[in-house]
Amino acid sequence: MTEKTAVRKVKFVNPVRLYGTIKAEIDAAYADVMAKGAFINQQHLRDFEASLAKFVGTKYAVGVNSGYDALMLSVKYKVKSPADEVIVPAHTFVASCSAIVNAGAKPVLVDVGKDFNIDCSRIEASITPNTRGIMPVHLSGWMADMPRVMEIAKKHNLWVVEDACQSLGSSIDGKGAGSWGLSGCWSFYPFKILGGYGDGGGITTDDADFAAWARRMRYNGEDRETGEYCGHGFTCLLDNMQAAFLDVKLRHLPEWIVRRKAIAARYKEALGDLPGLLLPHYDRPGFDHVYQNYTLRALEGEKFSAWMREHGVEVLTQFRKPYYKHAGLGLKDTGFPETEALSREVCSLPMCPELTDEEVEYIIATVRAFYGK
Repeated sequence: MTEKTAVRKVKFVNPVRLYGTIKAEIDAAYADVMAKGAFINQQHLRDFEASLAKFVGTKYAVGVNSGYDALMLSVKYKVKSPADEVIVPAHTFVASCSAIVNAGAKPVLVDVGKDFNIDCSRIEASITPNTRGIMPVHLSGWMADMPRVMEIAKKHNLWVVEDACQSLGSSIDGKGAGSWGLSGCWSFYPFKILGGYGDGGGITTDDADFAAWARRMRYNGEDRETGEYCGHGFTCLLDNMQAAFLDVKLRHLPEWIVRRKAIAARYKEALGDLPGLLLPHYDRPGFDHVYQNYTLRALEGEKFSAWMREHGVEVLTQFRKPYYKHAGLGLKDTGFPETEALSREVCSLPMCPELTDEEVEYIIATVRAFYGK
């Protein structure tokens, strides 16, 4: 490293800095909630749900406590028997699979492709007489091949629940993530592309019956208008304060996506000549990458990630151990070569709108220095 690129600290995300850019709006939302004493299931939640549905392109949105709750409720609505099977990628956060299990169904794992998403060419081989649904996962801001997923689902009479937790704002031919299947499931964990100041999640759907059911189930199964309990529900309502914050941040998301794409373009320009890296740029017409994460594959694996950390750059190396290899989950490893390979190589560079140009250049210099450039 040269004097120009002396070690500094670059955070993976910097929520304090981002808050500073919208402080007046966030503080006003807080003051409005507090002044009204509006804490549970109030107008701020309904306003955010309307904004989210409009942004995604669906008729309805339902605020819940987490992305996991969104997934579990969506699957539970469709599960009829413990024998029901749901296809899910082998490479994803464990919550995708756990939601299927806790909804009362059986997960069937399928390997992924070079873009980290489910390999559609492998789905039909995993369909059995017990298969009921498919849960594609849109990782890092890049959607799974939803036209192909929906074609397979239609052919085999399967429902589709999209785990879109990492891809709000992404689309294929203008049709947004979370608007293709029965539901789109969202996480508003603080480090997501749209993050709150605590946990949170949401469901988007065009199905009026499902939306009504999800609203009851998130509130202990109660119909809030009649007081009638319609089933044994859960306590997983999106907090009204978080909804108010998220509604503010959603208004800024389009401009933040523009910034993410600009950073991604700079990474591509500066790192594209390094033979040890596979960058997350996929040339598929109509597919829009919003770069929730800038997840590359470094052939030298943990050595590369350790170098970045040693030189002050926070990186994310999720999924080093695939979730199906954790004995406590009781899952069967039938062999997933692409998942195995990328789990050794995956590394996400800092990618957030609050990064400065100077920080981006430092990250680039640090990467290039690892390769002696």
